[in-house]
Amino acid sequence: QVHLVESGGGLVQPGGSLRLSCVASGSIFSILAMAWYRQAPGKERELVAGITPAGGIINYADSVMGRFTISRDNAKNTVYLQMNSLKPEDTAIYYCNKFRNPVSWGQGTQVTVSS
Repeated sequence: QVHLVESGGGLVQPGGSLRLSCVASGSIFSILAMAWYRQAPGKERELVAGITPAGGIINYADSVMGRFTISRDNAKNTVYLQMNSLKPEDTAIYYCNKFRNPVSWGQGTQVTVSS
């Protein structure tokens, strides 16, 4: 069983940056492909970026390509999302989870991009 805790969200002005972190419990983190997802108000949850167990990039959503970077530190059971050049449309609750067959969702971390 994997338990996920996201952090790092907040209020930021357009063009600003944030770095999200997700700590996963359990000893199997290093063999899991992981991903960041987001859910904006009134919209379905969408995949933002995925990363292989070894740190290779699986994919980025077109809307974040070139602005967001996913990475991981298996020694810390942590996956990161560096978000640059933020736009108001990036406003959402951000979650991490397995890239396939997601487990129970954490509480997420709120990102609000507004002037």
